[in-house]
Amino acid sequence: MTARKPEPLKLDLDYLRQVLMELLEIPSPSGRTDHIQQYVGERLSAIGITSTLTRRGALSACLPGRRSTGADRAVVVHTDTIGGMVKRLKENGRLEVNPIGTHSARFAEGAHVRIFTDDLERVITGQVLPLKASGHRYNEAVDLQGVGWGLVEVRVDEPVHDEAGLRALGIDAGDFVALLANPTITPSGYVKSRHLDDKAGVAAVLTAFKAMVDAGITPAVSAHLLVTVTEEIGHGASHGLDPDVAEIVSVDAAVVAPGQQSRETAATLAMGDGVGPFDYHLTRNLAAIAREHGVELVRDVFEYYRSDVAAAVEAGAHARVALLGFGVDATHGHERTHLDGLRQLTQLLCLYLQSPLVFPEWDAEPEGDLADFPSLAVQPALEDGPREGPIGLD
Repeated sequence: MTARKPEPLKLDLDYLRQVLMELLEIPSPSGRTDHIQQYVGERLSAIGITSTLTRRGALSACLPGRRSTGADRAVVVHTDTIGGMVKRLKENGRLEVNPIGTHSARFAEGAHVRIFTDDLERVITGQVLPLKASGHRYNEAVDLQGVGWGLVEVRVDEPVHDEAGLRALGIDAGDFVALLANPTITPSGYVKSRHLDDKAGVAAVLTAFKAMVDAGITPAVSAHLLVTVTEEIGHGASHGLDPDVAEIVSVDAAVVAPGQQSRETAATLAMGDGVGPFDYHLTRNLAAIAREHGVELVRDVFEYYRSDVAAAVEAGAHARVALLGFGVDATHGHERTHLDGLRQLTQLLCLYLQSPLVFPEWDAEPEGDLADFPSLAVQPALEDGPREGPIGLD
């Protein structure tokens, strides 16, 4: 079968915006993600892609490729977000909260929340406040209070003033506390919201898969989509990947901050994170694809960061891994990205799905002879090599 040359695709940007806003409006802290997974599954079904769900809640789908044998690829995103869990019902009728995922109480202060009790018909709202929240009571002491989860509490929007009142509402330890996103898109294209990590990534991936279907293009190899629900607590893509997958590309937030190269208006290729370097060959292949087709892409390295693919590799995934991102300012805080960056990322995903694997023949099997490994094409070395002993020793 003749290989088809990758080309930029027409993107349904109205679809991207709508899906992004709808995803952001669905609370989904790690551990309570059934609603949002149902939504993603319905979106996939609407574009003609079937999906299944694992016991732990990860959603798996596939866009069949031109190549029916050999290795496949996977794109991984996550729908779970940071949030909180009720730790204790306080004597003053407020709630002590433990964080779900890694995030500072500094950015939880002032957040509007929804408290999910076991009564699915009841909606209880509230707000995270510092213990010293009244300027007219504490004066300058408001500014002197430290930052920490033990120094904030949830004020419940019900007439309760003690622990008994909270219990009468059905609230108990272990109930989920979702920080509401409050998303908005500005006239200049900025998207401001909590939980852009990773709902903007999910919207970009769904838009890329839709563009492939709309254009009637079959991927170069089968493209699996894995939507995980425990990335923020470290488990991520630890299960649910097809065993034939040879390349995994995680799509997640890229860090826009001093000392980083990521920008809100561009796609980001992560070369390494807190777990270590990403695959040499796959990262450079993604950079080459972007360069050839004029996709605005920057490279970056993240220090305090891990993604779905870290969990996949730690769980034993035998695959090359990489991370593509959309630039997010103030990650895990008051987040902001830009529609231009999401567009660049989505187009790069479309081009990647149309491209062959880095080493399509070699990766068709889980292992092969060292002499046959095609690495020399990108990491030149002397053919003879240092066969007589350690390099640099006589």
